[in-house]
Amino acid sequence: MIGVILGTRPEIIKMSPVIRECEARGLDFFILHTGQHHSYEMDRVFFEELDLPDPDYILDVGSGTHAGQTAKIMTGVEEVLAKEPPEIVLVQGDTNTVMAGALAASKLQVRVGHIEAGLRSFNRRMPEEINRVLTDHISDYLFAPTENSRKNLLAEGIADRRICVTGNTIVDAVYQNLDISRRKVNVLKDLDLKPREYFLVTAHRQENVDNRTRLKEILKGLAGVQKEFSLPVVFPVHPRTEKRIKELGIGVDGLNLTKPFGFLEFLQLESQAKLVLTDSGGVQEETCVLGVPCATMRYDTERPETLAVGSNVLVGTESGKILEGVRSAAMSPRGWENPYGDGIAGKMIVMVCAAARPQ
Repeated sequence: MIGVILGTRPEIIKMSPVIRECEARGLDFFILHTGQHHSYEMDRVFFEELDLPDPDYILDVGSGTHAGQTAKIMTGVEEVLAKEPPEIVLVQGDTNTVMAGALAASKLQVRVGHIEAGLRSFNRRMPEEINRVLTDHISDYLFAPTENSRKNLLAEGIADRRICVTGNTIVDAVYQNLDISRRKVNVLKDLDLKPREYFLVTAHRQENVDNRTRLKEILKGLAGVQKEFSLPVVFPVHPRTEKRIKELGIGVDGLNLTKPFGFLEFLQLESQAKLVLTDSGGVQEETCVLGVPCATMRYDTERPETLAVGSNVLVGTESGKILEGVRSAAMSPRGWENPYGDGIAGKMIVMVCAAARPQ
């Protein structure tokens, strides 16, 4: 029995290849959705769009302080695992769901597999960095996406025998779900956009959107991009970001603010954009796989591989630097080598889990 624990939309996306592989192999597994960012009802469309089975357990913990949310997730996960103990629990990434799920499982002597292990920004002010480090050090199986991630784990004293370099499941997810999206949606037509003639934006990180100065500078920089290139800047606004913009009364002139898109729509927008501006780690990876330039509105990244191959550039959050970075990145040649594997990470992860089960 494999327990798949997830709680955010990026986790649903990156776990989708693992879930599909479990189904293809006919393995016994269950899905536990913590509802960390949204209720399951709001996330249901992701399961439907990606042709995934509904979760077997739904916690609906909702938002809250880091400690309060983590406690709710641990309590809920513990109850499920006590009722239906799996042989191994799989968690993915760096959210409170990941850390709380891994900790609850570990305390119940359930083995833990951490997908996307070994990522480091080396910035402990980021809650995600704390979650990554703690989860890695209590996990039994560390599925590192790259050799660089493996080196980070070895440098922290984690035994090499516990590490398996698999590539990143985002490659599997992009390839598999892009095919699905072509059958189901046509968002460029809906928005009257032309391929390579628009910019796409995401911004949601706490250190950016909860800081008035940073958020104001980011929006000013985006407006500058729109003015200089005379192209649409499509900005699907995260609920957290929308709330902060309204609270702070910041202008958004020149930007095409939209509702958040489903993953299939967003994947299409990413794949055809001239350039993507983001503060998301997952989007840095997705654009790298899709061959689309990315400008990251942060001062550090746990995805250094994207910088190394030239798909991504750090532009910070100052308006002038954002515009300067976009000018450079938009003119850079495409065609870099994808550093995240060949799209079989999900198969490798499930193979390891299946082989590790007691006979």
